[in-house]
Amino acid sequence: MNVGFSKRKLKRRQHQVETLAGQAESLAERHFFKRLDRLVPVRRFVITWMLLFVLLCGSLVGQIRALEGQFRTLQPVPGGIYTEGILGDFTNANPLYASGEVDASVSKLLFAGLLTYDDENNLVGDLAESWTVDVTERIYTVKLRPNLSWHDGAPLTSKDVLFTYQMIQNPDASSYLQASWKDIKVTATDDATVVFTLPNQLSAFPYYMTNGIIPEHILRDVQPSEMRSATFNTLNPIGAGPFMWQEIEVSGETPETRQEQIALSPFKKYHRGAPKLSGLVIHSFHDADRLAAAFERRELTGASFTELPQNLKDYESVRINDFILTAANMVFFKQSYPVFADVAVRKALVQGADVQAIINELGYPTRPVKGPFLLGQLGYDRTLVQPVYDPVAAAAALDGAGWVIGPGGGRSKGNVPLSFTLQAQDTPENRLATAKLQEDWEKLGIKADMKLREAAELQQAISDQNYDALLYGISIGVDPDVFVYWHSTQKDARSNRLNFSHYSSKVADAALEGGRTRNDPTLRTVKYRPFLQAWQQDTPALGLYQPRYMYATHGTVYGLNPRTINNDTERFNNVHSWQIRQALVTNR
Repeated sequence: MNVGFSKRKLKRRQHQVETLAGQAESLAERHFFKRLDRLVPVRRFVITWMLLFVLLCGSLVGQIRALEGQFRTLQPVPGGIYTEGILGDFTNANPLYASGEVDASVSKLLFAGLLTYDDENNLVGDLAESWTVDVTERIYTVKLRPNLSWHDGAPLTSKDVLFTYQMIQNPDASSYLQASWKDIKVTATDDATVVFTLPNQLSAFPYYMTNGIIPEHILRDVQPSEMRSATFNTLNPIGAGPFMWQEIEVSGETPETRQEQIALSPFKKYHRGAPKLSGLVIHSFHDADRLAAAFERRELTGASFTELPQNLKDYESVRINDFILTAANMVFFKQSYPVFADVAVRKALVQGADVQAIINELGYPTRPVKGPFLLGQLGYDRTLVQPVYDPVAAAAALDGAGWVIGPGGGRSKGNVPLSFTLQAQDTPENRLATAKLQEDWEKLGIKADMKLREAAELQQAISDQNYDALLYGISIGVDPDVFVYWHSTQKDARSNRLNFSHYSSKVADAALEGGRTRNDPTLRTVKYRPFLQAWQQDTPALGLYQPRYMYATHGTVYGLNPRTINNDTERFNNVHSWQIRQALVTNR
């Protein structure tokens, strides 16, 4: 009975489906298929509206893209690993010992000093928040920034500063900084205050406080005599600079092929702001050709060169950053050499040298050096500089001093020929300068032999005082305290002093002593004036130009701006702000 009921129900539903299907077919025929014919007369109208719709959509997309350029621009963004190539080797990151370019660069990135320099080369606080000097101009008080920390998270306090300078002063530690600090008393009055008491007034003292500070809590148990060889210096140095030590990788089986890669990571708690780079690698090379080849292969983001290799000069991606140094390339006339004992000879050599012609051929803009102070430096006086180029006056001066021209065109006085040897390091710039000087002096009847030497050989000659004249660069810095280069006490050959000209003048000595013991700029200028007058009259050297530090990069490094610096490592003064990546960023 249930089965029969189900069959009737199924037939009834099938009949309903057939009825609905027929109705749907009838409606489709009446309302859709019969009306298709009506679309033909209006097809142009439909097509027109469809084209207009597509055009409107395309215009909208184009407008959105155009407006996007006004609201989003390509800007530098954080991230990326920066790799720098340097010629040399790594031996010690400790700022008490780091002196070579690789060591000094690594140390600069790892450690921070009390003071540093800003983009205008002005002295500013680094770890120090402020510094003051008392009325005696002998006591300096330094206040540290709050919440300073080491890379390992330990707090950095005045104890670390005290420890650093006491270690420098200890002769057993053998730091190259010891001579500058040996007579200065250093005390810590609280965790944030350090007091320096000088035995005498020294106007340049604040510039001494730029060396890196080392951690007392890590190194306090190291004996001073063992500090130079401490594992801290090469395996895991802990500082307070913008980058932290990560690892070192050494490759190469011979000294010539040896390379070191020192990987550093950003210090997020750096007191001047966390670095924007994701990491920085210092890659050392012992061979200049290998350095250039690695740069050409783009294995390096940046590299320092004495001269850019010829094959890299046509690369559009290569950017040259010229940092002018507060240094002076000069020719020093050693006055203990008989010919240079005659001031007329020294003046004639200066008047007969076309320095501007040398500068014009350097290939980069720089400033001439016209005396012992740099152009624009405190105390500089444009009326108290070396004689200007005047070969006619130079020849007349030599004639008047009895240096006569002989049959061969060379000058002599009695049996003494007017000749000497000029030594310099063998670099492209020195080859240019010495060739031009030799040509200029030969026109005056002066025979100058040029001896270009490798760096180590030249340093040995300087140490032995084995030269007649010396073309050499001296670091002067921001402050005009040039005592070490011109005071008579600094010419002792046995002590490796820096008075390369063996210059001696009681007037100059007194002025140099007076100028370095006054803080007031006006008074210092007055004190230095007799020194400049004596230097102009005595002409112990020929000033050439301020040298550069040439730094090449692939593409733009944002934040790396060519400027005046005091030494090579100061290119890193603002490294925490360097950026090498770009991305579209929404403008605000």
